[in-house]
Amino acid sequence: MKIVCLDLEGVLVPEIWIAFAKASGIPELKRTTRDEPDYHKLMDWRLGILREHGLGLKEIQDTIATIDPLPGAKEFLDQLRAITQVIIISDTFTEFAKPLMKKLGWPTLFCNSLKVHPDGEITGIRMRIEDSKLNTVKALQSIGFETIAAGDSYNDLGMIQAGKAGFLFRSTDKIKADFPEIPAFETFEELMEGIKAALEA
Repeated sequence: MKIVCLDLEGVLVPEIWIAFAKASGIPELKRTTRDEPDYHKLMDWRLGILREHGLGLKEIQDTIATIDPLPGAKEFLDQLRAITQVIIISDTFTEFAKPLMKKLGWPTLFCNSLKVHPDGEITGIRMRIEDSKLNTVKALQSIGFETIAAGDSYNDLGMIQAGKAGFLFRSTDKIKADFPEIPAFETFEELMEGIKAALEA
């Protein structure tokens, strides 16, 4: 049995924090896991900026409501789900992801959650499991699945490298240069061909 594990932001939908950085006028929030490999460090830094500006969950959710999947993403996901099982494994949060899952046709999502004060301030994060992407694919492998993974950032590398096959999708030049052994694709058509070849291998 084979299963495909996909990252969410940067692969199927735009980066939420980049969209919020533009909407809020706070360019520092454009920093993502493409730039900072340490996710806890990145989130602590983001929450500090939100506190500094008096921004909370509602403001971010208002921005997320305006975000659509990347062009072609839903069609790609529909086509992929017709031929194999797919799980989206993301370091985002359930409080952010629900509107995006609706627009993608309610695929299966494994992600984290937020600690939110009654006044809407985001006070912390609840990680589903540490190093969630790698540990999730290892768990899937332990119950008999061969995993095929795709993502764009540093925090996707573990699950990409651990499986039967793995791909970078619309990643940065630096990540592609640092990991030249990982096939890198720029279009959904290329990614679909790579995944189909891995499914048939």
